[in-house]
Amino acid sequence: MPEQINILFHGIGTPQRELEPGEDQYWISEAAFEAILDEVAGWPDVRLSFDDSNTSDVEIALPALLERGLTAEFFVLAGRLDLPGSLGADDLRTLIKNGMPVANHGMWHHPWRGMDDATTRAELAEARDRISSVIGRPVTRAACPLGRYDRKTLASLRRLGYTTVFTSDRRPATPGRWLQPRFSVYRDDTPESVRAAVERSRSLRPRLRNAAAGVVKRWR
Repeated sequence: MPEQINILFHGIGTPQRELEPGEDQYWISEAAFEAILDEVAGWPDVRLSFDDSNTSDVEIALPALLERGLTAEFFVLAGRLDLPGSLGADDLRTLIKNGMPVANHGMWHHPWRGMDDATTRAELAEARDRISSVIGRPVTRAACPLGRYDRKTLASLRRLGYTTVFTSDRRPATPGRWLQPRFSVYRDDTPESVRAAVERSRSLRPRLRNAAAGVVKRWR
């Protein structure tokens, strides 16, 4: 069965906003970002994405992608639009103008697990509509904040017409599947460690363990 490797970046360089507890583990240096980007760009059937609406998306990531002729998808937080250190409306339009898809990462980086109806509406529908109004086109793809989701969330995403949903489940994806796992890049990662993480995930024991964890998340 063909596989696709989805690589997920977060912040690059020095944060321009106050980070959430534990968020610093997902921030990497500009040098590390470029080295990892050069590594994964040569892989067959790799897809790149960015979460969390950091200004480094346009200040550092976008020029690096364009220089290499690469495309990435940017999952943004509607509630952080135009806040210090976060992407603004003009930034989203800049990404679109440069051929970079923009999609939904929620309103306030709220975990998409155990949400009540009001939170579900804000995170999945209102956030999507706000992003869509900024970029002037429909938003049909989403990424789960903090990699958390449950059966109710997935049902809501399907009901709202999302065509693809991305997680952080660290295993290869099947092209075209509605639910797409991704490999997050961490603070201390190198090209070698990212490559090793992907290779480990292909062996039988991690593959079975990751598949079982995904089933639990989908059905809890």
